[in-house]
Amino acid sequence: VQLQAYRGGLVQTGGFLRLSCSVSGRPAGGGYGMAWFRQAAGKEREFVATIDVSGKYQYYNSSVKGRFFISRDNARNTMYLQMNILKPEDTAIYYCAAREASGVASSSDRYAYWGQGTLVTVSS
Repeated sequence: VQLQAYRGGLVQTGGFLRLSCSVSGRPAGGGYGMAWFRQAAGKEREFVATIDVSGKYQYYNSSVKGRFFISRDNARNTMYLQMNILKPEDTAIYYCAAREASGVASSSDRYAYWGQGTLVTVSS
């Protein structure tokens, strides 16, 4: 399984971006839950949002809830993160991840597959 995150970039405070994560291959068993994590410079990686295999269930970090929205298009093997009302503290490298289970999970150790990350910079 290979994941690739893309469409990060530079945006002003209050702006928006839509990240994408393409998935090739499939974990054993077929269905896989997915998530976004981020890591700011000098900080530990933190959970952002997760989505189940159907796309019906999502769970968010409280710091992004109401501003960020996770979704997936299984026909296109792609996951998205719509990020609105961006703040300077959202600046980080964003990683997508997949796991060999269908549900949601917020702990990074539940994910076996990771993309290379895409940089999001929010200027003040």
